[in-house]
Amino acid sequence: MKKTLALVTAFSLMGAAQAEDLFVNIHSGQAMAQGAGLVLAGQALEQKAQVRVLLCDAAGDIALVGKEMPTLKPRNVTPQQMLQGLIKSGAKVEVCALYLPNTGKQASDLIPGVTPAKPADVAAHLLKPNVKTLGF
Repeated sequence: MKKTLALVTAFSLMGAAQAEDLFVNIHSGQAMAQGAGLVLAGQALEQKAQVRVLLCDAAGDIALVGKEMPTLKPRNVTPQQMLQGLIKSGAKVEVCALYLPNTGKQASDLIPGVTPAKPADVAAHLLKPNVKTLGF
């Protein structure tokens, strides 16, 4: 019995040590594409993955304070509301390093919980084992 319990514990710890990371890169300006990426990120969080979202190009606008966006069915939420839910659930959310300087925006224009990305940090994260990537 002790041997079986030890094996079960060892396999459980191996599974915990190999928890998946999901890196979601959203660059589309289309609300449904943005929403699809955000929905999958939310599902991954619910399944205990570590989630990191990088918003680039037109998708960076999701993170702007006061940005008006279409409401997406079936939950009747905007991409920004979805993003805020991810942040509250523990996702790390960044705008790509090119977004702010090329849009004339500042970090203070971003909703709480969104920060400018550091390319070296993003690259190091992507090179880690067990990181899955999605692009929208």
